[in-house]
Amino acid sequence: MADPIARQQLSQITKFSTLHPRPEGHKYAYGTAGFRLLGSLLDSVVFRVGLLAALRSRKLDGETIGVMITASHNPPDDNGVKLIDPQGEMLEASWETYATMFANAETDDELTKEYLAVAEALKINLDSPSNVVFARDTRASGPALVAALKDGLQAAAADYADYRILTTPQLHYIVKCINTGKTVTPYGDPSEQGYFDKLSTAFKIVTKGKAKPPTVTVDAANGVGGPKLKELARCIGSDYLDINIVKNEIDAVERLNFQCGADFVKTQQKLPVGLEPAPFELYASLDGDADRIVFYYVDEANKFHLLDGDKIASLAATFIRDLIAVSGVDLQVGVVQTAYANGSSSKYLTDILKVPITVTPTGVKHLHHAAQLFDVGVYFEANGHGTVLFSNSSMKTLESFEAQNPGQQDAVTTLLSLAALINQTVGDALSDLLLVIAILSHKAWGPNEWNLTYTDLPNRLVRVVVKDRTAFKTDDAERRLVEPKGLQVHIDALVKKYKSGRSFVRASGTEDAVRVYAEAATRLEADELAVKVSDLLKGL
Repeated sequence: MADPIARQQLSQITKFSTLHPRPEGHKYAYGTAGFRLLGSLLDSVVFRVGLLAALRSRKLDGETIGVMITASHNPPDDNGVKLIDPQGEMLEASWETYATMFANAETDDELTKEYLAVAEALKINLDSPSNVVFARDTRASGPALVAALKDGLQAAAADYADYRILTTPQLHYIVKCINTGKTVTPYGDPSEQGYFDKLSTAFKIVTKGKAKPPTVTVDAANGVGGPKLKELARCIGSDYLDINIVKNEIDAVERLNFQCGADFVKTQQKLPVGLEPAPFELYASLDGDADRIVFYYVDEANKFHLLDGDKIASLAATFIRDLIAVSGVDLQVGVVQTAYANGSSSKYLTDILKVPITVTPTGVKHLHHAAQLFDVGVYFEANGHGTVLFSNSSMKTLESFEAQNPGQQDAVTTLLSLAALINQTVGDALSDLLLVIAILSHKAWGPNEWNLTYTDLPNRLVRVVVKDRTAFKTDDAERRLVEPKGLQVHIDALVKKYKSGRSFVRASGTEDAVRVYAEAATRLEADELAVKVSDLLKGL
């Protein structure tokens, strides 16, 4: 029998749950991006996420848990919700099961039973402190979902703070700052201004003595990143940086990610609609919640050139590797990629830069974990989501290093400032924007010089609707199909017909569809290979 505290909470959960009924016939799944679908279907889910966040905090002795309401690069009518663990990382994988279980509880009674069962199984004291912070992006469904979340937190007797409208990475930053605030290595001030101050100060130190970079034009996807970038640029000051922000209609919620933004530019391989860039000037696109960024430019013939996550990773790895070499510090840089990384980028890193690579399944949680195994781990998905992680031991090594000459001291100072400039909790479009600008300033490169480091193999990504995506199982970091049996043999036979050919098939995490990726020596061959592999899937 539950104790009085538990009975009181269960009573409150039942009371509030009736206000947030679960839609009949809909199955929810907590994936790499949390829950994400039409905002109109999320009321009950977000309420229940509030319950889970409260339990998660109690399990971790009252450490603060974050909840972000966003659908990132998705269309405006979509929304989503995800939990952030104490160090600003993604929710521990074992808890994804509880999230899915709570979301799919069919009745209020079943929900309360599951809540109590999780608490008992994990030995969670329901009378212990629980602390949650949350924020949202600019979607129209956001305020109603925040109200549902507050009901869940109130029902579970959690203390909470509403940080209102933030980028996703800002909330990750704040969560880590709160939880490290009383340690010997606090991450920063747990506020939006603290975020701006940390990045702006670090950028000024990293670029000290370098020529002011040319103006960078940024497509903000008509999302939350626009006003936040404007404030960040103001904190840095026009003496150091000029940012021109376009696609910044934050109040026109129907235009969020519409024909613009990082996902549009990456998947369509073209400029945001209406943008007319000048040749060889640097441009960038954020996504709706500012956790992804891609860069691009046009040449004298107005040809579009994309500088995606692979290009960012190679630029960052090269720069940091060279700084480490100058400093004389004994640290290893490694890069983490997924199957979607362009084959040319992998070859450039391993054969030219001699930088070790680890390949993981798609999903930030996999890349982040693998990057932690290096002294300095660089990870970027090709879509522009990524960051750089400096291990605790590498930070201690840099902070205690005694330089023998000014060159070593400058290199160490730059490395330490880079560690502050980079949001190490999660991929952060604003932080990554400053990182790229700083590196290009050091190298005195424009986007063309950056692009010339290696040439991407032409590639194509195709979405194919299937009857049951769960029938597609992979291994080798999602690069080879195990099931349906025999299909990989046919894919291999097709790939052998194309110079520099590569193709793989993986199931979507959110819909009954699979993704077919193909690359080859020419655009025509890459497109042809993608179509032929897609044809193998018809009827499955």
